[in-house]
Amino acid sequence: MKVDPASLLVAGPWEHQFVSANGSRFHVATAGDDDADLVLLLHSFPQTWYAWREQIPALAAAGRRVAAMDLRGFGSSDKPPRGHDTRSLVADVSGVIRSLGASNAVVIGHGYGGQVAWAMPAFAPTVTRAIGVVSAPHPRALRRPGTVPWHTLRSLAYAQLPSAPERRLRREWVRQLVRGWAAPGWTPDPRALDLYVNAMRQPAAAHHVLEQARWQVRSTRRPSGQAVVSALGDPVPVPVLSLHGEADRCLPPSTRDGDADYVAESLTASVIPGAGHWLPEEASEAVTEAILAFLASLPTDED
Repeated sequence: MKVDPASLLVAGPWEHQFVSANGSRFHVATAGDDDADLVLLLHSFPQTWYAWREQIPALAAAGRRVAAMDLRGFGSSDKPPRGHDTRSLVADVSGVIRSLGASNAVVIGHGYGGQVAWAMPAFAPTVTRAIGVVSAPHPRALRRPGTVPWHTLRSLAYAQLPSAPERRLRREWVRQLVRGWAAPGWTPDPRALDLYVNAMRQPAAAHHVLEQARWQVRSTRRPSGQAVVSALGDPVPVPVLSLHGEADRCLPPSTRDGDADYVAESLTASVIPGAGHWLPEEASEAVTEAILAFLASLPTDED
């Protein structure tokens, strides 16, 4: 099935832009005053920028400059054959911040994007004002034995296989993951689900996304991967917002119990009742309110 690239750029109270960063081209959906402080939103797997569709206009209306980007390999951003590692993803995000003309940003990531957000203070401290992590426990906390549920580990193990996961991701796996990790009874937006499926049907998209999942496993035995894990052991020196769904069936709330061990600054953490893994969509108002309260609590340049 051939995918119309324009179908991934849904019209709305935002503007679609393409910016260059770290040798690639990235799609961002932007809104708000260009002179305001930047809030950069990072989506999860297997989604795109569109997962933040409720937060983009709400944050802009509150006086923030907002940009929701498609991460490397996802959506309408480039899909280069290399750069599946954490350092490359951080360099992408850092470059996008600067390409948007900002000196720094509050980086808020959901799921997979949250793992990137956790790494920003370690590898791009000068552009990271604060971070928010949604459904995303600290990467080192997730390495503790018995932390991650077996069914989530099974999905990660399946992703290590050649070819078969790519074929499945282009067919039914996206829908299965979204429904399986959500709170029981939640119905995803059909338009959003179709968009996520079509995004994975683009040439090279499914393979690139899965190569990033494969790097997470294979890097554990490589010096480069071990260096990343070591660097993430340093306590985060910026304020952190952590949101988690009470009914998250991918990473239950207990997986974030060790987060405080890796935060040197303030940690604002809350569990949202009745919500699953896809918080920006399942509990959009609660997520928006929590983000706005967190942003309001941050020190300004005058403080």
